[in-house]
Amino acid sequence: MIKVEDLTKYYGRSPTPAIQDVTFRVEKGEILGFLGPNGAGKTTTMRIITGYFPPSKGTARVAGFDVLEQPMEVKKRVGYLPEHPPLYNDMTVEGFLGFVADIKGVDRSRKKSRVGEVMEQCGLDEVRDVRIGKLSKGYRQRVGVAQALVHDPEVLVLDEPTLGLDPKQVVEVRNLIKSLAGERTIILSTHILPEVSMTCGRVVIINKGRVVAEDTPENLTARLRGAQRIFVEVRGPVDEVERTLREVPDVRDVQREGSWDGTHRFVVESALERDVRAQLAASVVEEGFELLELRPVGMSLEDIFLQLTTEEEEV
Repeated sequence: MIKVEDLTKYYGRSPTPAIQDVTFRVEKGEILGFLGPNGAGKTTTMRIITGYFPPSKGTARVAGFDVLEQPMEVKKRVGYLPEHPPLYNDMTVEGFLGFVADIKGVDRSRKKSRVGEVMEQCGLDEVRDVRIGKLSKGYRQRVGVAQALVHDPEVLVLDEPTLGLDPKQVVEVRNLIKSLAGERTIILSTHILPEVSMTCGRVVIINKGRVVAEDTPENLTARLRGAQRIFVEVRGPVDEVERTLREVPDVRDVQREGSWDGTHRFVVESALERDVRAQLAASVVEEGFELLELRPVGMSLEDIFLQLTTEEEEV
């Protein structure tokens, strides 16, 4: 659905590119997290994808259309929520969305019904006749999402959609984004780690204008550690349980994480791409111990982000 190859952007006469050789793909129906610190090049990349900026080098395609050669076709298929949505404070919510529908070429015969649909989808029915200037920050952000949706685009590009919202508003906007998954392809650009972990199935991490990682959080965890980690909780003699876990093939290490009332917790490290969960479970049960819990352990997205961006700075 979205294919970005070797995007590079220079501003003015600056010898340093804002982004350099940025490459990634987004599949149809996917929510991709585009994650990076402030100033990393997220907004520049989003503006190129949506046709607001030309790249200095490289290509970006949306639904097969090149953003430079066929910008109008791209804009028909993309809804864009910039970091600071351009809203007209003197217009009512319904009036503004009707105005945007006209600009974006929504057929006049279905404009009213389409505006009604996006107001319902974004939870704006109760404020449809309220002037935008009187709305809370949370409702203003919903109007921003609604204007991005009003022409029924295949792709949504959301730049820092929860910036400045209070915790309740963050949850509301996050739920709205998740409700759009599947029917639309979404790029969620943010520097807020929980937004990506709560909403996205795959992550692109950008730092200093370059992509430093692209994968699922689970796969990034395994790559950075070079091993798989599994949490195991067992009831039985602690030394015997530990010995049993260590004897399982492909187990590299076993760490004790604590004990309570005859129950012991371990983190088992295995070779990368070796799934030893079934063998661990079988060995524990065969020895007559009680297996209470067994699950994979991942790094937090914050751990992944900090490790990748710190490594980049050290290089």
